[in-house]
Amino acid sequence: MQDIAPEHGLEELGEARFARQDLEAMQTGISHQRLRMNKRQQLGRRHELAEEIDVVLSGSGRVKLDDEIVPIARLDAIRVAPQTMRAFEAGLDVLELLVFGPHAEGDGAMVPGWWSD
Repeated sequence: MQDIAPEHGLEELGEARFARQDLEAMQTGISHQRLRMNKRQQLGRRHELAEEIDVVLSGSGRVKLDDEIVPIARLDAIRVAPQTMRAFEAGLDVLELLVFGPHAEGDGAMVPGWWSD
């Protein structure tokens, strides 16, 4: 799996690897994401139809789900309902996530600067 963060100018934030194509999965999406300490994802994202499960492999931080900000830590699993905008923020260590959900071409939106103080 290739890290796509450098392609999008986001290498200072962390890493993002998507395995669906490598696994030849037709309907399931899976990604491994690492967010550097004290960094926040630059883009809010949501899916119109897909439900997503995000599992914290290591680290801690916060997730913003629509208007709610929730603390997260190692081994937490977060269910993200369809149409819920979300973004992650790492705490004092690297936040490492494994993200699962169905894949449907075109089912997604990204919003730059969605979570700002």
